Amino acid sequence: MSTASLSGMSGIVSLTAAPASMQKGDDPARIRTAAQQFEGLLLAQILRSAHEGGSGWLGADSDSSSDCATDYAEEQLASAMAQQGGLGLAKLIAEGLERQSSRP
Repeated sequence: MSTASLSGMSGIVSLTAAPASMQKGDDPARIRTAAQQFEGLLLAQILRSAHEGGSGWLGADSDSSSDCATDYAEEQLASAMAQQGGLGLAKLIAEGLERQSSRP
């Protein structure tokens, strides 16, 4: 079984790919969780990109501790947004993967 890891500041999200013979029986809950994690990572990247263009908190210069706190806050916001539906990408991805895994 191969493992692909995507890491962020607050931890590591590990997505495990099953062999092709086992993919047909993927659990819909696992599919939804993986899609939600993907959307969370995407939202975190969008927030990070938006933040890079500006200056630190309240327009002040930022230091490494405020950068770390901002990164953590952005990741938590992205995760919460994805859990609540976010942009709707997780739902679309999960539906597509569930449809694909249910094919004979």
